[in-house]
Amino acid sequence: MWPPGLCAAPRVSGAATYDDRMLTFTDVILDCPDPWKLAEFYAELLGWEINTDISQKDWVNLRNDGVELSFQRVENYQRPSWPGQEHPQQFHLDFEVDEFEPEQRRVIKLGATLQKSFVGESGYGWQVYTDPAGHPFCLCRNRPQS
Repeated sequence: MWPPGLCAAPRVSGAATYDDRMLTFTDVILDCPDPWKLAEFYAELLGWEINTDISQKDWVNLRNDGVELSFQRVENYQRPSWPGQEHPQQFHLDFEVDEFEPEQRRVIKLGATLQKSFVGESGYGWQVYTDPAGHPFCLCRNRPQS
């Protein structure tokens, strides 16, 4: 569902392009009960800003120079139940971090909930969190490629 008056997501300068004659990947859209609240969480998490030019009551878009992140209100929204399958995760976002501890403190302070850690003794791996609307996302720390 696009915001009223838009028949497709706006084309974003610098977005990942497969072929200019074919298509351009512009947005990831998350369903949620409160688009403004979730947009504020991700704006703070990513250091992006809310695009007030196109955001509305039931649709909020974060401004970025590449692929954008948008949020749409869904009535009777049901949170994913990861790792359960009653309401599967449907998708998740991954964020690479240099260190887990400072980012873990920051995302929890913003309203995320740690679900499970898969970090080994080496300090590499991932941690699964849920955002305030229940969408899973991971903080990942991968070994440098040599």
